[in-house]
Amino acid sequence: MTKRIDLGDVVKSVLWKEWKSLGLPLSTSNNEASKMFDATLTQYVGWYDDTSIGGIETSLQKMMDADPNFVMGHVLKNGLDLMGTGRNVTVDQTFLGEINEMLRLAETSSIEREKQHARALKLWSDGLTPEACNVWEDILLQNPLDILALKFAHDSYFYLGYPNQNRDSIARVLPKWNPGMPLYGYLVGMYSFGLEECSLYDQAERTAKQGLNLNPRDAWSTHTLCHVMEMTGRQDEGISFLTDTVANWASCGMLACHNYWHWALYYIEKGDYQGALNIFDTQVTVRSCKSGALLDLVDACSLLFRLEMEGVDVGERWNDIYDVCRPHVDDHILAFNDVHILMACLASKQPDAAKQMMESIKQFVQNGRGTNQVVTEEVGLTLCEAFVAYKDDDFAKAVDLLKPIRYNIIKIGGSHAQRDIFNLFLIQAAIKSPSTEHHKLARSLLMERKALKENAPMTDRLIAKAMAVHAD
Repeated sequence: MTKRIDLGDVVKSVLWKEWKSLGLPLSTSNNEASKMFDATLTQYVGWYDDTSIGGIETSLQKMMDADPNFVMGHVLKNGLDLMGTGRNVTVDQTFLGEINEMLRLAETSSIEREKQHARALKLWSDGLTPEACNVWEDILLQNPLDILALKFAHDSYFYLGYPNQNRDSIARVLPKWNPGMPLYGYLVGMYSFGLEECSLYDQAERTAKQGLNLNPRDAWSTHTLCHVMEMTGRQDEGISFLTDTVANWASCGMLACHNYWHWALYYIEKGDYQGALNIFDTQVTVRSCKSGALLDLVDACSLLFRLEMEGVDVGERWNDIYDVCRPHVDDHILAFNDVHILMACLASKQPDAAKQMMESIKQFVQNGRGTNQVVTEEVGLTLCEAFVAYKDDDFAKAVDLLKPIRYNIIKIGGSHAQRDIFNLFLIQAAIKSPSTEHHKLARSLLMERKALKENAPMTDRLIAKAMAVHAD
């Protein structure tokens, strides 16, 4: 019988000998360090803070204090910083030093897997994200139980906009796992998301429900079901599902804000703007401003911009979000992040910050390196220019900029649901444009949208708007 996973017993004291028995030896013999490594890794996989040990930051610090030379401790710490997309070795010399220290320690390890992990993070920090994923996949060929390599690759494929890899990376190792193993349920949840992003909605839903049967508090399986219901136009079912399960996932602080974002999307689709604003005010803005995490901030920006496109007056809500986004205008870690940060600069009426950011992006295109430099040059810069044009009421220019790259926007990463803001943006700009050809484009795009999701009240509203505004 498959073992059910409960949050209360999922964090275990897996000592270094036990890691070795799994084929995953650690270059530390310090039991406290290996225990805190396991606790930190488990919280990362589960997207939560275990309050019984002080949360992930506390367990991470205890791990480093117990053995400052623990190679995988440095790998986990630096990897979490990189995956959070809030630190950058180009603008943060302290972080560069931490990466270099990790590499130095890794060279002293006799364990090849640890050296590979360090090399992968070095590649990631240099902007070579696909190359880092290749190293993690090499690790998994030899060590399919290495959940850290699997999770780092899974998150990175999401940032890269690689849905097939996101799915297949899990599929390759899942048969090697024993369903009775701790964390197995989370693995099922990760697989369900890869299936959803490949538009395999029925299979994704079945798999996510399997994950929740194993572990009702798996916020990632919950997240998959949010996506399935969003993409298939089941807004009322999505609202009911999140309402009924909120006690299970709201404590998963690293992902809860995003699940609340999905909840608000259902309300926006239905035209219940106050319902969406209530979620924004009580959950999204509070959580994003408190955490400062880019995952949370981009959701806050996305919600406000979507509401404004629907004609909702969001008042002064942009100001607090801008204040938290402002330190990241020169980061350029992900083009996906950049365009959302730019939204905050423009919408909060900070023209100097918006101008600085656009100049910084152009400098990054000229002088930067790595995958995101290429993505920014091919897609990101043009996308940002379209938002500037829209803010300047030059809707025709926004359409002309965005239309040629619309099928390449997947390169900036994120999910289909997150990138849908750019589909809506193009439609809204085309409706507002003075060009007759753009009006025809808007109606054509709306027909396309209706075909993809039949039960779409927002699409119906936009069709009515387009027909009422333009008779051509």
